[in-house]
Amino acid sequence: MKACEDSRLSDSPLSSGTFVEATSPNMRAVEAMIRQLSESEAPVLLLGEAGTGKRTAARRIHEGSGRSGHSFGVIDCAKVVAENFQGQDGDLLRREGTVLLEEVGDLNSACQLGLLDLLDQNRERGTRARLICTSNRDLESDVRTRRFREDLYYRISGVCLRLPPLRQRREDIPQLMTFFLSKFATDFGCPVPMLSEGTRQLFVSYSWPGNIGELRDDAKAIVVLGGEALAMRGLRTILVKSGSAHQGEQVSLKEAGRAAAREAQRELILGALARTRWNRRRAAQDLKISYKSLLYKLKQIGCTEFEAS
Repeated sequence: MKACEDSRLSDSPLSSGTFVEATSPNMRAVEAMIRQLSESEAPVLLLGEAGTGKRTAARRIHEGSGRSGHSFGVIDCAKVVAENFQGQDGDLLRREGTVLLEEVGDLNSACQLGLLDLLDQNRERGTRARLICTSNRDLESDVRTRRFREDLYYRISGVCLRLPPLRQRREDIPQLMTFFLSKFATDFGCPVPMLSEGTRQLFVSYSWPGNIGELRDDAKAIVVLGGEALAMRGLRTILVKSGSAHQGEQVSLKEAGRAAAREAQRELILGALARTRWNRRRAAQDLKISYKSLLYKLKQIGCTEFEAS
């Protein structure tokens, strides 16, 4: 497993160097704690569901600290083997910067022991990085069931900070959506899409099982498809299905993406047929697909030969 530094931060729901000011009480309390943690050297354990912005919070702690001039390293614990802590990962943890151990609960027993030994060695030498760990698991429960070492848990959890899921900070959704629409519009060289009030309310009421990462991907789909008119045809039913109840049925982003893709494909096919006066061979040429593929897709979207006539 190759440890990495700043280059991997682009995978975060909010990429390096960006921050959206929160308005929700839950997140404002978290931000106040982040500022306090930046002024200390205590090891930090960030808890929260996938997509809640744990890496972004870790980055902000580092940038506000006295170690900001040093490196910010990221280690994906799901890919670590015990030997890594005697090699490149160990070197990273001996630097003067900050090291983020992502999903530390994924370390197996051998890796947990290797990390504990390395932390002990660094303490004896008086050289060690600031350690920040993240987990979407209940590590205290894992300690009770002996899945996670108790001594390691107390070494990495000097301060525990839980990040709220997006459904518990709904006030922040409009600002986050505006940020991502602007970001992707810039990335793709497109105008920033304008959302209707109905769509904005739908986003606020949705349960967002994928949290900020899911919101980001939906904003990207709206930009890529040229606005909400087409993108929301595939997403609206799914968002309403989950948002109509407070608990909401958790629908996967894949399902939402497939629905949006089906609607986009239908619009493209019908548009090509309209331009060619339902000459299906010419429409297939315009769409750059085979005639046979077009006939198959027409069956999928329910367009019969009678409609063509």
